Amino acid sequence: MNILNFSHPLSDAQRAQIAAAVGEPIVEVVNLATQFDTAAPFVAQVVALLDDAAIAPARLQTEAWLVMPPALNIISAIVLAELHGRMGHFPAIIRLRPVANAVAPTFEFAEIINLDQVRQAARQRR
Repeated sequence: MNILNFSHPLSDAQRAQIAAAVGEPIVEVVNLATQFDTAAPFVAQVVALLDDAAIAPARLQTEAWLVMPPALNIISAIVLAELHGRMGHFPAIIRLRPVANAVAPTFEFAEIINLDQVRQAARQRR
């Protein structure tokens, strides 16, 4: 399993929780910093970010990928649209949640959301 991480670095504990949830080891984590220039168009910045990651299209289309979306919702929507175009389907995403009663802000794995399954289920509700 590979992870495209557009958020904060994942801790060892978070990586272990994700691997346990998907039932396979994490092979690679590609960390992509999403510090965007708010005065410049976001689509071009997302395209450049993914181009700079230099992940071969064949890898995106044939290997298993999870996506840790960026926190900013607008960038996240663009990232998912761009990845859909490059992968041929919506990716599964990782959701973290705050740890209750933690002294400092701490997050733990919550769930994997398969966006392509969400899309397929929505098509049945039309």
